[in-house]
Amino acid sequence: MDRSPRASSPAPRRLGAALPHLALLASLPLVGAAPLRAAPEPPPFPPSSEFRSLQLITLACSRENTAEPCDKARSLANPLLDHPRLPASCKDVLWTIRQRSVVAASNSFERREPIDRAARRLTAVCRLQLPVAKPAENAAPRQGGINLINPNQN
Repeated sequence: MDRSPRASSPAPRRLGAALPHLALLASLPLVGAAPLRAAPEPPPFPPSSEFRSLQLITLACSRENTAEPCDKARSLANPLLDHPRLPASCKDVLWTIRQRSVVAASNSFERREPIDRAARRLTAVCRLQLPVAKPAENAAPRQGGINLINPNQN
């Protein structure tokens, strides 16, 4: 009896070695389907009216030094800190409002000034920045008026 590798049946050994590969191939559609899903769309940019109302409430907190406007200012600023579309500079202002809008024993200038400054900056810093259209580099000069020499030309 010949015991060479050809004489024995190689099919069970090959099948046993191929099972992990077959399991991997069978799982590829499950793994590959995840990247094909569309990414969720980010939430819309908050309207400017939301920032304006937060600004007015923050100024009221600074002026009145009472719990109602200060608590409301903090509660309105807090969810905006997690908004994915707001720039870091806006989140810095929101953080200042959230941290400084607390009732103090004395409504001193040192308490009011940082709150007022953050409230004034809020609407300027937290607004939707639209992309600026760049003019074409090879655009012909407009007709009429003064055509100054373009430094990019000879």
